[in-house]
Amino acid sequence: MAIQEDNLFKNVISHSKEYGFIFPSSEIYDGLSAVYDYGQNGAELKNNIKEYWWKFMTLLHDNIVGIDAAIFMHPTTWKASGHVDAFNDPMVDNKDSKKRYRADVLVEDAIAKMEEKIQKEVDKAAKRFGDSFDSEMFIKTNPRVLEYSQKIANANARLKESMGNGDMAGMKKLMEDLEITDPVSGTKNWTDVRQFNLMFSTEMGSIAEEANKIYLRPETAQGIFVNFLNVQKTGRMKLPFGIAQIGKAFRNEIVARQFIFRMREFEQMEMQFFVKPGEEMKWYEFWKEKRMKWHKALDLGDENYRYHDHLNLAHYANAACDIQFNFPMGFKELEGIHSRTDFDLKSHEKYSGKKLQYFDTEDNESYIPYVVETSVGLDRMFLSILSKAYTEEKLPDGSERVVLKIPVPLAPVKVAILPLVKKDGLPEKAMEIMNELKYDLRCFYEEKDAIGKRYRRQDAIGTPYCVTVDHQTLTDDTVTIRDRDSMKQERVKISDVKSQLIAACSINNILRKIEQ
Repeated sequence: MAIQEDNLFKNVISHSKEYGFIFPSSEIYDGLSAVYDYGQNGAELKNNIKEYWWKFMTLLHDNIVGIDAAIFMHPTTWKASGHVDAFNDPMVDNKDSKKRYRADVLVEDAIAKMEEKIQKEVDKAAKRFGDSFDSEMFIKTNPRVLEYSQKIANANARLKESMGNGDMAGMKKLMEDLEITDPVSGTKNWTDVRQFNLMFSTEMGSIAEEANKIYLRPETAQGIFVNFLNVQKTGRMKLPFGIAQIGKAFRNEIVARQFIFRMREFEQMEMQFFVKPGEEMKWYEFWKEKRMKWHKALDLGDENYRYHDHLNLAHYANAACDIQFNFPMGFKELEGIHSRTDFDLKSHEKYSGKKLQYFDTEDNESYIPYVVETSVGLDRMFLSILSKAYTEEKLPDGSERVVLKIPVPLAPVKVAILPLVKKDGLPEKAMEIMNELKYDLRCFYEEKDAIGKRYRRQDAIGTPYCVTVDHQTLTDDTVTIRDRDSMKQERVKISDVKSQLIAACSINNILRKIEQ
């Protein structure tokens, strides 16, 4: 059953809370803006996504190892990384709606609307001319499309210049020239654009006068960079090699909306891949392809992914792109792949006074490696899976069900054990099966309500298999295994249940697809 995109997002948010995936943080105190807690099913799904990423990085690549660095770091770390001076977003307020926005996002949205207009012109012409239509020639020659293209190129160039130079007056002028209106009030009554640093700060020290100002890390990458030599030497790593990490990061976002898509406390899965200078673009392309394969192996629909190259590069990068996903609110960044050059290690070497160089035994020389980064938001991965898994189905008998078609190896609960009735020895037999399976699979036992209602509850949390114990079980030691997606039931010997379910639920089923 097709669902309108805005309704889908609302339904996913509502479903997340009702079935124990995500709760507003501190809800009994009316919540805390853009902060969320993961419930019992959400925590399981989140851990399974982590496992999928961690195994891909550290098991499938013998030159990648993982670490877990501290959230608190020496404050000079953030001076060296550029975050103290350059980790700013351009902030603007609308005087009528009193709403606050990121000015660069408003500009990017305006550019995206012009790109949509071009696509509409192309689609209209394609319908008019049919099979003989040459889209490339049309884009190069159609006056209206050329006008839009020129405006887009001009806006992108001015955006890049304003962001690069910290020219907030230029950003305001660009907003005015693009005639950007507030989506809430519909007016163009904007304040001046100001820089806003995104780092949270706190103090470390038992006595206030002796306290040092420190920061909650805005990214996990710097913990990898400062440990580069520790890992390289203790692991006897040779270039190229990678260091992976999963951890919390914190950003005081100007506009933290769209549920868990943009939060102030979030989790990243990052890998920094250290390479010989001059080889970074080869590895940049390698990791673009590898990471896209990792995403597509989840079978959420290849059409829901696309690359988006950065026009406005960060101060440390010589190439960057996003893997975008088609969220309920449109295509947005899911993962970033960046060629960070030697900026980070060189800067830490300068500020720390410690050499952070790699000795290349083959070339008999020391140098600072270049870095290719892959960084995916764990919370965004969670949202991408949940939003595509959420399905409202009308069944042949006229009834309806809501089912989460989560990839089987990532499902919070893998199997529900359900005695048909709460008597005649069926619960005892069901518990025997439960006690055999629980060491290998996340199980759920339930004996209350009619079996149909119990199936629906398991569908709603995405449980891929239900094992039903009935009276026939007591005579021939067989049970039925119900498949979540097809709802088909198969009679299986109890002795075969464990091996069959473990094989079906293994995360290796997805990992092997990537290598094919």
